[in-house]
Amino acid sequence: MFEQNKKIGVFDSGVGGLSVLKQFLKYLPFEKYIYLGDTARVPYGNRSPETIKRYAKECTDFLVSKDVKLIVVACHTVSSVALDVVEQNSNVPVVGMIKPATKSALLLSKNKKIGVIGTRATISSNAYQDALLKSSEKGDVEVFARDCPLFVPLVEEGFINHPATKLIAREYLSDFPNFNIDTLILGCTHYPLLSKVISEILPDVELIDSGEQAAIYALRLLAEKNLLVGEKDVISQKPDVEFYLTDYTSNFSDIAQTFLGFEAENVSFVSLSN
Repeated sequence: MFEQNKKIGVFDSGVGGLSVLKQFLKYLPFEKYIYLGDTARVPYGNRSPETIKRYAKECTDFLVSKDVKLIVVACHTVSSVALDVVEQNSNVPVVGMIKPATKSALLLSKNKKIGVIGTRATISSNAYQDALLKSSEKGDVEVFARDCPLFVPLVEEGFINHPATKLIAREYLSDFPNFNIDTLILGCTHYPLLSKVISEILPDVELIDSGEQAAIYALRLLAEKNLLVGEKDVISQKPDVEFYLTDYTSNFSDIAQTFLGFEAENVSFVSLSN
């Protein structure tokens, strides 16, 4: 098989990575994808670093066994805590969530006051904070981080524009206006679905969708390595995605419809733990 015809592997601790997959389908529409959601062990955000690293290795091993040409870590927790584990156990390029998002935020921010929101594990790891400070040429960036743990269950319950969601969002984001941030990184795969709610609270702040930035980064990476599938090589315009879950999720079809805008077909179940 020609290398460029191999699939792109995307994995997340659950279904949030579907928002990342959506961006990849937008920017790399002619590629074929394998999506792995570790729904049996979601969420990763409250696990120990050791456990997260073990889960990350098992997800990586699965995608490597599928002979993918690129692995996308569509999970901010793994990107924050265990990206090195994925890279060490993979024989193909790896794209995480943090590097593309921080580069974009630094380019976009005019006053170098940048906010980050994410799960407890992502925020407490300081991965985004460290990456922003390290990548800032003049070292003049200020980073303000806040964990927003209730956003994930609210999104998965479909409470996108619910009054409760708006109330909780206002509480989580209440300090950011005092910091005068002009850019906010959405450091969790579920958060882009709350962009409208967040923008109502922080109307003058640019939002960085990490999944979108990862897709743009991957597009350039694959082009450089001559691994892109061209339009002429594609027979169908329908998204080509194989879905693998580690546990049955009764509302997966509904969530996929919410995240992707189309019904998830070709869903299989797999066991990862040794």
